[in-house]
Amino acid sequence: MKLAKGFFGRRKNVWTVSKNAVEKALVYAYRDRRQKKRDFRALWIQRINAGARQNGLSYSALMGAIHKSGIELNRKVLADLAMNHPAAFAAVVEKVK
Repeated sequence: MKLAKGFFGRRKNVWTVSKNAVEKALVYAYRDRRQKKRDFRALWIQRINAGARQNGLSYSALMGAIHKSGIELNRKVLADLAMNHPAAFAAVVEKVK
């Protein structure tokens, strides 16, 4: 019952409903700890792609050129540069062109 604190309606105070709701919530928590990693990677790829296309490259061409040139920036950092520091991202793109 302690784990059901904050649930709505009968899910917080009826034992059987509460037990089922908590079990389901724990399953979602376990699954989504892994899903979160996939979601963030997809978001980073979308942001890098948008920034790359503004600079005249596609995502795949940019990532291939980055790996070939030996620049060791991961997708998280590249996405942050593309989003918050477009001039720095453009400098990275120009370096790999």
